[in-house]
Amino acid sequence: MNQEIRAPRVLLIDQNGEKQGVMPTSAALEAAEEAGLDLVEIVATSDPPVAKILDYGKFRFQEQKKKAEARKRQKVVELKEIKLRPNIDTHDYDVKAKSMHRFFEEGDKVKVTLRFRGREMAHPELGMKLLNKVQADFDEVAKVEYAPRMEGRQMIMILAPR
Repeated sequence: MNQEIRAPRVLLIDQNGEKQGVMPTSAALEAAEEAGLDLVEIVATSDPPVAKILDYGKFRFQEQKKKAEARKRQKVVELKEIKLRPNIDTHDYDVKAKSMHRFFEEGDKVKVTLRFRGREMAHPELGMKLLNKVQADFDEVAKVEYAPRMEGRQMIMILAPR
């Protein structure tokens, strides 16, 4: 900004956004002082560097507003959990599937947890069959991020929206 610009020549853009051409930095500084504004180096990496005549305080304020707006629009992906049992009834499964569809529409990931109790541990193939059914039902809206695996007494699978 102003006297801190080290380049000998700059491409000047005036306060109206019009190119004034390549000129010595000292002449660009004089033009900025005549306008009562600051000379700010916008693109330092180009050859010659691009400098613009503007109100630096207002420029910083606008940049802060842009960053805040970008942060506001950002969607944080959450991991929602759906708990199932190996012998789940069809209606119960449909209710869980409906909420999973809603989660995918909102852009969230879904962790499907299948808990085994007691003698159900003797039949992990039933759990795998159920998780494969979930995977097939949601194939068009979600992709498998973490394949079904046994972790202790539960089988876990994570699905992410497409």
